[in-house]
Amino acid sequence: MPVDHLGIAVRSLAEALPRWEGPLGATASPPEVVDSQRVRIAFLDAGSTHLEFLEPTAPDSPVAKFLETRGEGLHHLAFAVPNVDRKLAELDSAGYRLIDRVARTGARGRRIAFCHPSAFDGVLVEFVEGEP
Repeated sequence: MPVDHLGIAVRSLAEALPRWEGPLGATASPPEVVDSQRVRIAFLDAGSTHLEFLEPTAPDSPVAKFLETRGEGLHHLAFAVPNVDRKLAELDSAGYRLIDRVARTGARGRRIAFCHPSAFDGVLVEFVEGEP
């Protein structure tokens, strides 16, 4: 199962992106607001995967809470799957703790779902359907 992207929580896209673009020799995608997750995101091409930068748009959003308790840094690991619904059913039947029992729309209009960090050794894991 290929890694789709690594999510990185930041307080400000405007401040964080230049720190990454120069050294990686890449330009971030235009920012996109994902209202359902209360974040503004931008992607940076990192070879065979992408880095997704997440800036909270509300003080009570999950990413804002993450920043408050853990600070900026790695937020989640995302894997590409052909069918998110099938993956959720598989994980649920195997006893994994899910955050999402039903897929939702994420960045770039792709279907996504998250598993609780307790299911994967403290790592928040996202499953993403479709091409970036």
